Amino acid sequence: MKDIHSTECNYLTSSILLMAEHLENVAAKLDKDSVKQMLEDIMGAKRIFVMGAGRSGLVGRAFAMRLMHLGLSSHVVGETTTPAVSKDDVVIAISGSGQTRSVSNLGRVAKEIGAKLVTITSNKESTLGELSDTVIVLPGRTKDDAGGYVERHMRGEYTYLTPLGTSFETSASVFLDALIAELIFITGASEEDLKSRHTNIE
Repeated sequence: MKDIHSTECNYLTSSILLMAEHLENVAAKLDKDSVKQMLEDIMGAKRIFVMGAGRSGLVGRAFAMRLMHLGLSSHVVGETTTPAVSKDDVVIAISGSGQTRSVSNLGRVAKEIGAKLVTITSNKESTLGELSDTVIVLPGRTKDDAGGYVERHMRGEYTYLTPLGTSFETSASVFLDALIAELIFITGASEEDLKSRHTNIE
């Protein structure tokens, strides 16, 4: 255990800078055709269901809230008030590995119902990636990518600055907020429109 007063917060600033560099890389490598298809899936759906496990689930909740602020019918899978999915809906899965068992199983159920399935992942060749109608690939280190630490460290890839799935979850959060910006442009919504739907019983 280090003395807190002795730190210069170098790891903190290095981690922020590393994530900023990573986000630039994500933006440069985005498949715009897949993004446009996701936008079409969302705008063409009767309702939007968002799901993810752990921290990816928290990212999904934030996205579902913004969709609601836009006036779209959005739900978080697993909540007690979430209605049944139908073939007119879109289900958006968030999973860095694309292999999270609970999320992949629910993705399979969504496909059996006939709903569109969109997956945000770092692994297109995963269970969810193979199941999905639309896949958004966000390059990043997932929590399952624990091997090869020494080799990456020797190459200067300091993954300890973004532990477990941090780079994917941060990328997914930023990507989905950016997608909201695109949806605001498409729908012509104003900031006042969003504010009018913000909860007033906090």
